[in-house]
Amino acid sequence: MVNKSDIPKKTIYRLSVYSRCLRRLRDNAMETVSSDSLAQAANVKPAQLRKDLAYFGHLGTRGLGYPVELLLETIGDVLGRATLQPVILVGVGNLGRALLRYDGFKKEGFEVLAAFDSDREVLKDERLPVPLMHEEQMVDFVKEKGVRMAILCVPAQYGQEVANVLVDAGVQGILNFSPTILQVPDQVVVTRVDLAMELESLSYFIDQ
Repeated sequence: MVNKSDIPKKTIYRLSVYSRCLRRLRDNAMETVSSDSLAQAANVKPAQLRKDLAYFGHLGTRGLGYPVELLLETIGDVLGRATLQPVILVGVGNLGRALLRYDGFKKEGFEVLAAFDSDREVLKDERLPVPLMHEEQMVDFVKEKGVRMAILCVPAQYGQEVANVLVDAGVQGILNFSPTILQVPDQVVVTRVDLAMELESLSYFIDQ
């Protein structure tokens, strides 16, 4: 199996896109797919797709294409989706609660095990689908469950502090919805989701 550290970060992102497309093909009982068809579904150039998949060796057959199930399993092994990946969420505000109600995480191979907050009143909400726990329990929970990924939804002024705690506890990947830039060690990956920035970028393409 190819070493994940040898694959560029942008390729890893595209592998996730390919995986989504392949699952749709499998759901439609498609057994094989050509590189051109998969590239079109993923909105990439065929040459780019073939270059990305070349990290796994020769999986396709000329004239027949790629076996959908084999390609899904191969990508799943690299992305760590053979089993549901445990995730925690920190910050049970409006955005945090909305994300906790999102049922698409499991479809993509992730399971939010619990959510954490410092406000004990917030933790009394019994309408959410995961256990709500106080932030003081977070470090022990992360270590006990082997959690390596976290979703961060705390206010900007607490973002770095919480990130430091998560990293010290063993978290290696943070999906950051907090409107601040986090400073983390090189071995920790942070993906920042700034909704206002995305809207600002989108507005550039809208006719005024």
